[in-house]
Amino acid sequence: MPALTVLITGGTSGIGRACALAFGRAGYQVAITGRDAAKLADTAAALTAAGITNLAIRADVGDEAAAERAVQETVARFGGLDVLLNNAGISMRARFQDADLEVIKQLMQTNFFGTVFSTKFALPHLLRSKGSIVGISSIAGYRGLPGRTGYSASKFAMNGFLEALRTELLDQGVHVLTAAPGFTASNIRNTALAADGSAQGESPRDEGAMMSSEAVADEILHAVQQRRRTLTLTGQGKFVVLLNKLLPGLSDRLVLNHFRKEEKGVNVG
Repeated sequence: MPALTVLITGGTSGIGRACALAFGRAGYQVAITGRDAAKLADTAAALTAAGITNLAIRADVGDEAAAERAVQETVARFGGLDVLLNNAGISMRARFQDADLEVIKQLMQTNFFGTVFSTKFALPHLLRSKGSIVGISSIAGYRGLPGRTGYSASKFAMNGFLEALRTELLDQGVHVLTAAPGFTASNIRNTALAADGSAQGESPRDEGAMMSSEAVADEILHAVQQRRRTLTLTGQGKFVVLLNKLLPGLSDRLVLNHFRKEEKGVNVG
């Protein structure tokens, strides 16, 4: 039986890199994309050292042509595609009234359109393999988070896109998973964009108290193997989603209080 192939966008750090290692150890051939050549080389070296067959593709999947090229190179190298894991993403931390509109556009381009472009070009191959489409969403895709309006918008858009796509593909054998990792130790907060589009640099959260990227990757792998529809991780993440459904007014107040602590520089879990 030929090895399965996964393409992971934004696979050079955090959850993406952890997924590359987790899927590779499970027997997958792994293709990863990233914009940083040094990080790509480092992740490829780690995969090779672990005995994982891999392909590193320098590409920004928020660019339509680059997303198409990433899929083409993966299929040309491995002969097909079984899982597309849409992980490439950036965050933000700024009030909307202060944020440059280019920040919002950049988040939508990478987080939402990166998913749309990659999925569009991967879909013919996934229809042949009866494979899986995975979107790494967020609790922010279920509950709008202050200071992250563009990020929340992009993840709500991803969720709606994947739900509609899942329904379209219901009788065609393609599995669609929306995964919301919850509050996870990841570099996405360190590279989050400030109001002017610069990287914020330091996370306002206590990263050590969060679920590790490796633990998240294992959960995502199992969810793909089980062909689950959705995956929401961490007790806090599940609580936020449930509270927002049952008591949205209380959820508004609690989330705002949490955000105010962030603005004051208080480490929050």
